[in-house]
Amino acid sequence: MMPSSALVLLDLQNDFLHSDGAYGRAGQSSPDIVALPARLKPLVELFHNKGAPVGATLFTLVPGREGEPMISPHLKKMRPFLTRGDFAPGGWGQAVVDELQPVDFSVEKIAFSAFYMTRLEWVLRRLGVEKVYFAGIVTNGGVASTVRDAHVQDFECIVLEDGCAAFSSDLHRAAIEGLRPVARIATIAEVMQELAAA
Repeated sequence: MMPSSALVLLDLQNDFLHSDGAYGRAGQSSPDIVALPARLKPLVELFHNKGAPVGATLFTLVPGREGEPMISPHLKKMRPFLTRGDFAPGGWGQAVVDELQPVDFSVEKIAFSAFYMTRLEWVLRRLGVEKVYFAGIVTNGGVASTVRDAHVQDFECIVLEDGCAAFSSDLHRAAIEGLRPVARIATIAEVMQELAAA
């Protein structure tokens, strides 16, 4: 049992990863991102077997008037293909990819950081979590922002270097280097070996 540890999967959702999702339809992906679910599946199973929670953050576009999603201007500029129905609450696109299901808890997020205006901290504290293992996308966006916020809130942070990805390997590497002062950087294999022995 690892009651004080949790694995948090950041934004590994159908609309980001699946070929039929919003980003897939727009041709906005990378091989490193698409490879993450298969790479992370054994770790997810190990957490379940050890009795430790696996959570997921779900990037969400909240529907506004007449169902049109409320999209921040900077995101609309970067991703003009986002449209009605993408990342909709409760929809297929918002859901965690099948390969990483089931998760023990999920938290909707509307910005880079999964702590910004969400219940993530409350859930982690209620579960007695002190150590958080982070995996997901994108390393230089949601991952970096969330890990920094977790560090400020005194969670022990472990970032899975090969369990995260960005739209380019250069961005990924730079983000990982930038997180070294606030988190331990480890590989999936290292963590699995440690947890198996725990």
